[in-house]
Order: sequence, then structure tokens, then C-alpha cells
Amino acid sequence: MMLLTTTPIIPGYRVVKIAGVVTGMSVRTRGMLGRFLAGIEAVIGGRSEAYIAELKKAREEALKDLEKSARLLGANAVIGIDFETAEVLEGFIVVTATGTAVVVEPEQRGSGGVS
Repeated sequence: MMLLTTTPIIPGYRVVKIAGVVTGMSVRTRGMLGRFLAGIEAVIGGRSEAYIAELKKAREEALKDLEKSARLLGANAVIGIDFETAEVLEGFIVVTATGTAVVVEPEQRGSGGVS
């Protein structure tokens, strides 16, 4: 199981190796119908469900790509994940996820015994 977090640490684990910076990316486009529906939503006002759905898909794809890159480096976790979203050309959504691929292990617990 790959641990993915936006925080610089993972409670209960310690970093034993930094494998490197990893990036995952997704480029998605809404088809003509999606752009048409988003245009109608923009005129009417309110939440653009079509656009939100595409952003969610793009975010998940970027995370999967990030995880794949981390595994190739031998990591079992990615810390400090940051997301960047942009729209390029007309209707292309680009989501980039960047983080530090690391190898972590559970922290040693004390014996807990009474002296």
C-alpha cells in the first residue's frame, strides 16, 4: 500500500530514505457537449457540475501517475504532495501533482513495561 499525503510527515512512521521528487500529470478535455453544458451553467449561475467532475477525474489520474512514478523509485510513500491546476488552450484541464517519494517504516514503540 502506498501512503500519499500533503503533509511533510506521516504520524507513526519515520522516513528512512528519500527516493526523489515525483510528479504525476493528467490532461483532460470536456467534449463539445460538456463545454456546451458548462456554458449554460455559466449563464444560469451556480455550480458547474460538469467542470467539477472533470477536475475530480483529472486529480485522481494525476495521483495514480504520481504513485506509479514513486513505485518505480522504490518508494512506499509520497509526502508533501501539492496540486496545481491549469486550463490550456480551450477546454483542456491540466492537473499536476508533485511530492517527495520516500521509504518509510513504522516507528518503534517503547516497551511500555513498568519498572
